[in-house]
Amino acid sequence: MSTPERGGFRPEIEGLRAVAVLLVAGYHIWFGRVSGGVDVFLLLTGFLITGSLVRSAERHGRIDVLGFWTRLLRRLTPAVGVVLVAILAMTYLWLPRSRWPDVISEVYAAALYHENWALARAAVDYLAREGAPSPVQHFWSLSIQGQFYVLWPLLLGAVLLAVGRSRIRHAALVAIGAVLVLSLAYSMWITAVDQPWAYFDTGARLWEFALGGVLALVVHRLTPPRPVRVILGWVGLVALVLCGVLLPVSSLFPGYAALWPTLAAVAVIVAGDSGSRFGVDRLLTRRPLMALGGLSYALYLWHWPILVVHLQLTGRSLATPLGGAAVLGLSLVLAWVTKRIVEGGAERITLRVRRAWLPAWSASLAALLLAPPLVLGSQWSDRIAEQRRERTERVIEPVDYPGAALVTRPELAGVLPDLPVVPDPLDARDDLSDHHLQGCHVNLHAEEPEVCRTGPEDAEHTLALVGASRTAHWYPAVQAVAETHGWRLVSFTKSGCQFASGVPHTQGRVFTECQEWNARAMAELELLRPDAVLTSSTRSSVEGETVPAGFVDRWRELDALGIDVIGIRDLPRRPYAGAECVASEPIEECTSPAVYAQADRDPAVVLDEAGDLPDNVTLVDLTGHVCPDGRCDAVVGNILVFWDYSHMTATYARTLIPAMEETLVTATGWAPDPENS
Repeated sequence: MSTPERGGFRPEIEGLRAVAVLLVAGYHIWFGRVSGGVDVFLLLTGFLITGSLVRSAERHGRIDVLGFWTRLLRRLTPAVGVVLVAILAMTYLWLPRSRWPDVISEVYAAALYHENWALARAAVDYLAREGAPSPVQHFWSLSIQGQFYVLWPLLLGAVLLAVGRSRIRHAALVAIGAVLVLSLAYSMWITAVDQPWAYFDTGARLWEFALGGVLALVVHRLTPPRPVRVILGWVGLVALVLCGVLLPVSSLFPGYAALWPTLAAVAVIVAGDSGSRFGVDRLLTRRPLMALGGLSYALYLWHWPILVVHLQLTGRSLATPLGGAAVLGLSLVLAWVTKRIVEGGAERITLRVRRAWLPAWSASLAALLLAPPLVLGSQWSDRIAEQRRERTERVIEPVDYPGAALVTRPELAGVLPDLPVVPDPLDARDDLSDHHLQGCHVNLHAEEPEVCRTGPEDAEHTLALVGASRTAHWYPAVQAVAETHGWRLVSFTKSGCQFASGVPHTQGRVFTECQEWNARAMAELELLRPDAVLTSSTRSSVEGETVPAGFVDRWRELDALGIDVIGIRDLPRRPYAGAECVASEPIEECTSPAVYAQADRDPAVVLDEAGDLPDNVTLVDLTGHVCPDGRCDAVVGNILVFWDYSHMTATYARTLIPAMEETLVTATGWAPDPENS
């Protein structure tokens, strides 16, 4: 094999980069899928950086960690700074106001190379999962690479100190091999346990860099015959291209499934210069692919925000063939400009800097280029916070903001003033009840119920509110009714976790946290013995409205404890996010029929009529107060109804108090307390 032992330019790697970035961009733009191309970039980073650091240690007997870091800063930050400023500008011009705070926050995370952790936290936040894609989210892989750049020279530097330059290659192979084994084992475990988190977890991705590092240290010993190299190269390339077609990458990676694209890339690298006109290297080293490989970094940075804006402006979830070509073409132009002017300009200036000043110059250049997005983001964020304070101080008159009262008093529509929507779409995601703010609604990972209690301990009646997030959004109305009548209210809910018996599943795995939470919730109810439990009786989705498995069995268990059940019908899911739609479209466009995600007849009522429900269950339905006349509008009575696709704002829920009071008093038969009436 013609690859030199001590490194040297590998032209086929530039071509491999080109293929990887085309896969990433193409799958994103036209298929809305993940290709596995990013995994190739991680492997190539490990391959190139490991080889460079080990050769430096062998040649000089040391690893210049500071010089390594500053060179990377000088090379990586020019494009990052420009793209992040452009993303802020695109966000201001074309994205809904409701998305501004999240984008600004992610720009910070991207500039400081921890975007992957920001996305990991969002991945386990059920209430954040339904958000539209961020124009910054592709920085997750660059953040992981940045963390690798910090760790790797320290690791190899420690190995060098321990064994000396003469044995650095062998010792580095052992150390990196250990990282490979440990990280891959962890990746397989965490992917099985919590794949959304694992996708962005540096520890679950480190093995991909390590695989490249191991390859860098042994590739010179891998010299298969020419026919084998020809076959190996083509098998690797075809496998890489087909990875995104045959595997659901976004829901399987980065566990053992990520071995597919990484080993495919390994095959191409091992094939190397085949010396045959039939070898894959003849394709990968052609001038267009080589040139595209040189643009791969800038193209990766630009393609995603341009795609996000294109989809926002066209209202599509996937680009058309022509629209996608325009996105890719514009991305290529901007990548070329960035490479030639921004990166090239920084490099040309650097050539004039004295060698002794290079570390300081590189650090200063990085700070100078990253300062604009950080400063602009900070000022913008401060302005948003100031406007939010002004809105919270504004007096809201109920007559101007009747909300659900408009349903029972339609005459108010004739005198309803044209006023800004409340809550403002910018604030809608934070428009939560005390139940959420006090921590009684727990996230996907929690197993222990956090119980909230309001009302007198010696109350005549106790009501428990238990279930998932779409049970929790009724809390403001329920709490107000309980306070009015002197009831004791106990509440505990969990994201994505239906209050049901059986074995729940999420993201293709057993939802053990929900299973444990349910068991403890039942133990809590057995101890508390409330008079009644208010919980969801159905689950609505675009696939249809159902009574999920385990609901009725759970109600029978409560019946055995002498606890009544008030089953409240789930509200229709919507094809639009309320806050985002109102922020970007005319309000009259933000509507959908209730039947989009709700059955013609309540399926729980159908079961009841068939005699399949226990006697302790009373079914209630407030859909008509949220989606009057079978139409789910984003705004009712000047109040924003849903802040996302399926969760009600606390402000609108509070306007449901009269309807909830009538419903609960009728369902429970609990006579009003004259002292609290």
